[in-house]
Amino acid sequence: MKKAVLLTLIISGLIAACQDHREFPVQNQNIQPKIAYSFPEQYNTPDGLAITPDNNMLVSINNAGNPVYPAVILRLTDQGYTVFATPTPNPSTGKASPFDLAYGPDGNVYYADNQFTNDPNYKSRLMRIRIVNGQATTIEPVVEGFRLSNAVLWKGNTVYVTDSQWDLPGIDNGSAIFKFTLAELTSSSTPIRLQPMTVDPHILTTFVTQLGPDGDDLGCDGIDYDSQGNLFTGLFGNGQMYKMTLNADGSLASKTEFAKLPCVDGLVINRETNNVYVCDAKNNAIRIVSPAGVARVVAQNGDTDGADGRLDEPAEPLLRNNKLYISNYDTPQKGTINTKSDAPHTIVVLE
Repeated sequence: MKKAVLLTLIISGLIAACQDHREFPVQNQNIQPKIAYSFPEQYNTPDGLAITPDNNMLVSINNAGNPVYPAVILRLTDQGYTVFATPTPNPSTGKASPFDLAYGPDGNVYYADNQFTNDPNYKSRLMRIRIVNGQATTIEPVVEGFRLSNAVLWKGNTVYVTDSQWDLPGIDNGSAIFKFTLAELTSSSTPIRLQPMTVDPHILTTFVTQLGPDGDDLGCDGIDYDSQGNLFTGLFGNGQMYKMTLNADGSLASKTEFAKLPCVDGLVINRETNNVYVCDAKNNAIRIVSPAGVARVVAQNGDTDGADGRLDEPAEPLLRNNKLYISNYDTPQKGTINTKSDAPHTIVVLE
């Protein structure tokens, strides 16, 4: 038992050391991004980003922009990219749809299998890719019954998963943050099964999205934590951001409105400054929100195909090597100024 605990602590330390949350130098507003990676049509919706233990990156691609191609997870290096894993199709829909992903303290990769557009009847899952000697091996579900599983965040031995469409009786514009311990995910050979339309015991907190002019009710999306361990998330539909503090046992201590933006997709926090970097997918913008909740634009542009490195429905930010990487999902949704999915399919960088 002591050896197992020590191994877990060592792996956790290595992964934490690879999480680069330093500030990238920002001196001017509306910086022009540069293309870091450009993908062919078979990889048309770069989305979730994660840093690997050796300081490279993973990107999930569900290919919603052109679903003739199967979903894939790529490994990104400074020299290019290779296929890391081929996600397992959902047995109910016959499709795989990886969204956000993250390395767990056990050294395995966990990703959200978002099936909402394929079947909104609670078919989404949290998946685990078992890693052996740095390579992906078997893939299996560890939690079933999400409606729209979205962001995945490990904090210590607890994983947080946002569900952007978790409704409750009488509430059809709800969302929720779920939490699971590593012990829960590894103690059984069968997946945890969530209870739809309830305040499931694994829910940390819920949200209600007040509809804006575009009528978008998508709820909590990106999630991260600051240097004090406080959690932050935001609602995709109306851009309301929240700050959450936790009790010693991990339960919710408080939830307060933190900032109001037009839209919140993925986000990442620099734990040296506690600035929050937010993808505004609807408006092709990247915003920085200070610890006081004051927001400013770092980069923004109109509708574009992204050929010159511009933002094209930015979905996920990631800090690595003092640079901010941004995936461009490039698949029009309700309220986005992006009008079509088109080449090139890119990850861009601000530095």
